[in-house]
Amino acid sequence: MLKNWINIFIYHIKNNKFFTALNVLGLSIGIAGLIFAILYWNEEQSYNEWNPNKEVVFQSICQISPDNFWSTNVSSFEDYFKTDFKEIESYCYLDNWYAEKLIQYNDKKGIFKIIDAQKTFFEMFPFNFIKGSAKTALKDKSCIAISKQMALNLFGNIDVLGKTVIYTDKKLVVTGVYTIPGKSSLAPEAVVNLIDEKLPTEKDSWGNFNNGLLIKLKNPADKNKVIAKMESLLFKNRTAKWAKKEGLTIAEWQKKNGVENMKIFLEPLKDARLHSIVDGYAEGKGNYQFLMIMMGLSVLILILSLFNYINLATANAIKRAKEVGVRKILGASKSNIVLQFIFETFIITSFSILLSLVIVELSLPFYNNFLEKELAIHGSQFFVELGFIFIVTVILAGIFPALYISNFETLKVLKGNFGRSKSGVWLRNGMLILQFAIAAFFIIGSYIVYEQVQFLTQRDLGFKGDQVLEINYRKPYFDPNDQNAVKNLYTRYETVKQEISKIKGVSQVSTGAFSFGGGGTSSSTFSYHGINIQGQNMAVDFGMLEMLKIKLSQGRYFDSRISSDTITNILINETALKLMKEKNPIGKIVKWNEHKLKIIGIVKNFNIWGPKAQIPPMVFFHLKTISWMNLNVNHIFVKVNPAEMQNTIADLEKFWKQNITTDYPFKYDFTDKAYARNYKEFVNQRNLFSLLNIIVILIALFGLFALASYSIQSRMKEIAIRKTLGAETNVLLKELSKQYIIFCVIGFLIAVFPAYYLLNKWLEDFVFRIDIPILPFLIGFVALLSLTLIVVLSRTYQATKVDVLKYLKYE
Repeated sequence: MLKNWINIFIYHIKNNKFFTALNVLGLSIGIAGLIFAILYWNEEQSYNEWNPNKEVVFQSICQISPDNFWSTNVSSFEDYFKTDFKEIESYCYLDNWYAEKLIQYNDKKGIFKIIDAQKTFFEMFPFNFIKGSAKTALKDKSCIAISKQMALNLFGNIDVLGKTVIYTDKKLVVTGVYTIPGKSSLAPEAVVNLIDEKLPTEKDSWGNFNNGLLIKLKNPADKNKVIAKMESLLFKNRTAKWAKKEGLTIAEWQKKNGVENMKIFLEPLKDARLHSIVDGYAEGKGNYQFLMIMMGLSVLILILSLFNYINLATANAIKRAKEVGVRKILGASKSNIVLQFIFETFIITSFSILLSLVIVELSLPFYNNFLEKELAIHGSQFFVELGFIFIVTVILAGIFPALYISNFETLKVLKGNFGRSKSGVWLRNGMLILQFAIAAFFIIGSYIVYEQVQFLTQRDLGFKGDQVLEINYRKPYFDPNDQNAVKNLYTRYETVKQEISKIKGVSQVSTGAFSFGGGGTSSSTFSYHGINIQGQNMAVDFGMLEMLKIKLSQGRYFDSRISSDTITNILINETALKLMKEKNPIGKIVKWNEHKLKIIGIVKNFNIWGPKAQIPPMVFFHLKTISWMNLNVNHIFVKVNPAEMQNTIADLEKFWKQNITTDYPFKYDFTDKAYARNYKEFVNQRNLFSLLNIIVILIALFGLFALASYSIQSRMKEIAIRKTLGAETNVLLKELSKQYIIFCVIGFLIAVFPAYYLLNKWLEDFVFRIDIPILPFLIGFVALLSLTLIVVLSRTYQATKVDVLKYLKYE
C-alpha cells in the first residue's frame, strides 16, 4: 500500500510540477519565517534560565519621581540588612555596568569587561568555577575572579590561581576561574571586590543613588515585606529627616518638593531581560514588543502559507477526482483515502521543512546582522519546536484537503460531473478573504511604519553634529574621595583641548558630561519659588552648545570672558522653564544643592536620549562650577573641517596614542551618527515589515492564483457554453472576476480596524509621532485591488481562450 501511495505521489508530481513547486515554496517560506522568529525568541528567553536563583534574586529599583526609575540605590541600607531584614538571605552591592579596564600580567595586556561587586556576587550569579571556589573568590579587595576565556587570553592557560595582575595601579591575585553556563544579564570577564572600600564613605548619604543592589530572599513571597521596610527606611532617613531640617511638616515638605514617598520595586532576575521597567543590567534589556511583533507576524505568515497550501491542494483536487472514484470502486475506504492524502502532505511538509532550513541557514548571517546577534541552529529545544511545527503543519494542511477529496461522490466523478460541498466553498472563500485581510494589514502597516521612521529621521533634533567627532576619553585612575584629584581632571582636559586645537583641520574643541544617544549621567533637584524640579545635569565647556548649533530662545551662552559663568551662572532648557512657570527667567535665582545660581539663558529643547524619550528638564553648568561633574566627562567633541577630515582624523589618532593613552584604542564617532543608532531599532522594524510585506503579498498571490484556478477549472463547462452562445470575452472576464473583487473589499475592510488599532498602539511609545492618516488605507486598498485584478484577469483571460469542444464532448 505504501509503495502504491509513493508511486501515485511521484506520478502527480511529474504531472503537476508547477503546483507542487508552489506548495513546497509557500510552506517553506512560512516555516522559515517562523524558524527565524523562534531562534530570536529562544535567544531572548534563555537569559538567566540556567540560573537556579532566578526566582529568589531581585534587583532593587527606586522610583525617584513619577517618570524616573533608577536601578541605582543608596548605600545606607547595608547596616540595616545585617540586623533588621530576616527575610534576606544575602545582598550584593555592585556596579550595574561593565568597566572596560586594562589588566596586565607581566608584559601582556588586555582590555576586559569588569564588574566591581561585593563577595556575595557569586551567590546571585552562581557561575561554574573550574578553578578556585565561589565562596572565597572575592573574599577581600586583593582578589580577582576571571572567566576561562580571559585566562586563556591573558595567561594562555587556566592554571592561574595565585598569579598577580595589575588593575588600575592595584595588584590583584587571581582567586578563581569560572565559566558562564548560559546567557546571563551579567556576563563579566572578571569580577573584583573594590566596592567595599567605597560603601562606608556613602553610609549616611540618603540622597546619593550610586550603586546597583541585588537581594536574595529566603522566600520570594516576602518581597512586599522587604519593600515596605526599605521604603520605611527611606521615609525615616530621607523625607522625615529633610523635612525636619527645613522646619516643615512631612506634608509641607512633600508639597514643596513636588514628590510623594519614594517607592521601591524588587524585580526578579527572571524578568530582567524582557520585562524590566529599567535597563539595569550590563547585558542590556531586550525588546519584548519587537519580539512579540516578530512572533505574531511570523505566525500570520505561516497561517497564510497553510491557507495557500489548502487552496492549492483543493484547486488541484479536480484533476484527481476520477482517481478517487476509481479507488473507491476498487474498495478503498474513506479513511484509506484520507490517510493517503495526509501521507502526501507529510512528504511535501518534509521537503518544505528541509528547504526552510536551507533558507534559514543561508540567510542567518544577514538575520544576525539585522538583530546584532549570533544565533545558530542548534539545541534540543529548537528541534523539539521544529518537530511541533512539522506535526501542526501536517495536521492543519493535510486533514481538510484529504477530507474534501475523500467526500467526492463516486458516481458523479466517474461521469465527469461531481458536485461541490457548499461548506467547502465557503471555507475556501473564507480562507481567501483572510488572506486578503492579512495582506492588507501588512501593506497598511508597512506604509505607516515607513512614514514614522521617515518622520523620526527627518525631524529637527535641535542640534547639528555632522562634522563633530565624539571621541572616547578615558580619565586616569584617581581616588574619587580626593577633591584635589577631581578638580585636576578639568586641568588635564584643558591641556588636552589646547593640544588638539593645534592639529590641522580642527576648528573647535569642547566637551560635556553627556553623550549623544546616551544622554546625561546625573540628575538633581533644583527649586524656584517653592517649585521643585528634577533636572538633568548638563555640564559643558565653553563653546559646546555653539559648536553643535544648539539654539537659545532667550539670553546668552556661557562666555569665557565672564568669570561668574564658571561660578554661579547657569542655563536651563524650555522644559525646565515651563515647569518653573516664569515668564521672565533671565536673571532669576534658583536653588540647586545649597547653591544659589543665576539663569543667564534658555536653551531650546533638543533630544539626545532617543526617539521614545521625553525631553526632560535640563540645567547647564560650566564644568568648573560644579567640580564633581568632571567625573562624568567621557567624551571630547572635536569639530573638523570637512575638506581635511581624513588627514585630521589620522593626526588625531596619532596624537591620542602618543599623548593620551597607548593602551586603549582610539575610538570616535560622528555625533549625528552616534545619535542615529538610537533609530536603528526602528529602521530595522521598518525593513522587517517591508520584507515581510513582500513575502505576504507573494504568498497571498499564490493563494489567489490557486483559488482562481480552482474556480475557473470548475466552471470551464459553463465558460464553454457561454462562448458557444456568443458571450464576449469582456463579459466573461467581468463575470468570472467580480467575486474576487468582492472578496478583496471584504478582506480589506476586515483589516482596517486591526491595522489602525495595533499600529496606533505601536506609535504610542513614541514621544514624537505621526498621526495615522487615511492615505495608507487608500494605498493599501488600491495596491491590493490592483494585484488581485492582475492575477485574476490574467488567469481568467487564459480560460476564455480554450477549445470549447474539449469541455462539451461529454454532452
